[in-house]
Amino acid sequence: MTATQSPRNHRPLGSLSVSPLSLGGNVFGWTADEADSFAVLDAYVAGGGNFIDTADAYSAWVPGNKGGESETVLGNWLASRGNRSDVVIATKVGAHPDLKGLSAATIKSAVDGSLTRLRTDYIDLYYTHYDDESLEVGEFLTALDDLVRAGKVREIAASNISAKRLEESLAFSAREGLARYVALQPHYNLVSRDTYEGELADVAARHGLAAVPYFALASGFLTGKYRPGTTVDSARSGGALKYVDTDRGQRVLQALDTVAAAHEAEPATVALAWLAAQPTVAAPIASARTVEQLPALLAVADLTLTEAELALLNEASA
Repeated sequence: MTATQSPRNHRPLGSLSVSPLSLGGNVFGWTADEADSFAVLDAYVAGGGNFIDTADAYSAWVPGNKGGESETVLGNWLASRGNRSDVVIATKVGAHPDLKGLSAATIKSAVDGSLTRLRTDYIDLYYTHYDDESLEVGEFLTALDDLVRAGKVREIAASNISAKRLEESLAFSAREGLARYVALQPHYNLVSRDTYEGELADVAARHGLAAVPYFALASGFLTGKYRPGTTVDSARSGGALKYVDTDRGQRVLQALDTVAAAHEAEPATVALAWLAAQPTVAAPIASARTVEQLPALLAVADLTLTEAELALLNEASA
């Protein structure tokens, strides 16, 4: 099965076909060493996944790391498994400590670094990690189009961009006949809806962009393991704990528990299924540090929520 063939539950993303769960690579080379990362990647692919998300900046925030660690682990896995054509690899440009911003020169240098670390000659989906508002959109879109024409990148996408700049970017590509964004990676989950819903989601819908939400599980909060009075040993616990004592957080957990019990599913699966059911969403991103964390994530492919369950979750998260 190649990345352009479409199994029953895969979704279109430009010319690509992606599985319902995108595996987040932020943990590779951070909380998961290479051996653990390989085990997670093997189990993800064995479970039907084909869409892996990383960035050249992962994981520069870790003391002693410089960025590119995740891509390096992923590249080593691709080389050792010989399965490059079976998976869709997404990475990002613009946030590496040594290559910040989206100037044409930065993009040209950054893509070659990513290709080297990934041990491949093409990237399936290449995101602008953050918009660079110091530049006209034409500078980076022309540079990205050059990469597509050179065969280094198959499709381009945007993350962390305003609705206005996204609209401007799409208009420029259309006017100049350049490669256009086919996907958008927004911050979006049950406890952070206004970071996508509204104007940004409307632009995506109007232009047929596929959304690939990050923080899909709110740094682990939506797994249900963070409750008042509990302690969780996780490098990301700070991000999750901010929701624990909020009214919305408690309403969402209660609704997740109700729906999860009805399906004999994990709260994480329900949270991902809610996202997957939203307009424009192709595949939420979630990461797994261990193989044991994967089944609840992969199960999103087989869970369809009823209208009543979606309404319950919508009301709880409003």
